[in-house]
Amino acid sequence: MGDQLNAQKQMQEQALVKQQEQVERAERERRKTLEYEAKLREKTEAAKALAETKGRIEQERANHDLILEKAKLEATEYRETVLKSIKDGGEMIGNGLKDFLTDREKLQNTAAAVTAIGLGLYTAKVGTGVAGRFIESRLGKPSLVRETSRVTVSMLGRQPVQSFKRIFGISNSTDTMKGLVLEESLSKQLNSVALATANTKKNRAPFRHLMLHGPPGTGKTLFAKNLAKNSGLEYAILTGGDVAPLGRDGVTEIHKLFDWANTSRRGLLLFVDEADAFLRNRDTEVISEDIRNALNAFLYRTGTETDKFMMVYASNKPSQFDGAITDRTDEIVEFKLPGMEERRGMIEMYVEKYLKGGAGGWSKEIKMEGIDEGELQKCAELTEGWSGRELAKLAIAWQSSAYGTADATIDRKMLFEVVERHSKGKQLKESWLSEAKANAIVGES
Repeated sequence: MGDQLNAQKQMQEQALVKQQEQVERAERERRKTLEYEAKLREKTEAAKALAETKGRIEQERANHDLILEKAKLEATEYRETVLKSIKDGGEMIGNGLKDFLTDREKLQNTAAAVTAIGLGLYTAKVGTGVAGRFIESRLGKPSLVRETSRVTVSMLGRQPVQSFKRIFGISNSTDTMKGLVLEESLSKQLNSVALATANTKKNRAPFRHLMLHGPPGTGKTLFAKNLAKNSGLEYAILTGGDVAPLGRDGVTEIHKLFDWANTSRRGLLLFVDEADAFLRNRDTEVISEDIRNALNAFLYRTGTETDKFMMVYASNKPSQFDGAITDRTDEIVEFKLPGMEERRGMIEMYVEKYLKGGAGGWSKEIKMEGIDEGELQKCAELTEGWSGRELAKLAIAWQSSAYGTADATIDRKMLFEVVERHSKGKQLKESWLSEAKANAIVGES
């Protein structure tokens, strides 16, 4: 039985091998068949494409003469149509032109219409340019002007009511000395100047030009504004340091400035702050060609008397002015540092404004403990040599110190601490200035 089982096993294995060989043989036959069918299909497709191409080429060769003849016929027909259209249009235009030229009335009407249209176009163009220049000169502001009371386009949008009041001259005059505390002789001189300026405007006489000189912060700019308001003039403020950066455009901007000033209906006070930075002596100072040309243009525009504008020059160093500028100045006013009485008056004015409320309109009044007239008098004594601007900053510092407390209170100790702190700061600034001047002298030598 063991031999029989082994024999059966061998026979089964042989049968499996034969069966596997048959399967592989069938697979090889199937693959050969598929490859043959693919080659046969490829040959068939290639033969079909070749036959179709040959047939198309033969058809196009056969139809070439017919297509060419058709194109010739279409081109001939289009040419005849275009020529006929041109001929008919030419005949129509010619007949119309002939009728038009033989009709005298039509010629006259056409000439009048063309002339009217041309005149209208020219008038519109010129009128637009004139209107633009008029609006620019009236409502625009030259680039040199930093601040002005004249109405500008931006001001019309932001403050329409005030702008129309200014346009029609509806404004309340102000005291020329408002906000200024000056010595008696200077006050009299300035009041005389203000009265003369107001009467000059009323009588339409030529304005006199002023020169205000003195240390910074002594009230020159404020007086110029008050002078303009009290006299019914408009004012414009510019600084001499703005001319140099303009370079070659300086001459153009100078002419724009005075053209704008001449359009003022009420008269213009033209205030030049730090004028010595621009109007320097041409004989002793080394200035660029652009600045020299701008200075010449300025002198040309201010060389004759006028009732359109009034020049007011302000400077800390009047000795540096060009001789032509001093020659054009009718009156010189010196603003000195305030004396004891003036400092006392300024301190009281600023205390009223910044500490007690009053004209300042502060929301919360500051309490002043242990501060009387004697303390303010002592503050005036301690601030000898201070300008009005420095005293105003001192009062603002008092206000800030008071607002730094819980109940907005300032006492005697705090008052003098602020004065001492500002005195040290002033001394430090003066030492810096002296050092800078010394370095400049050493550099020049």
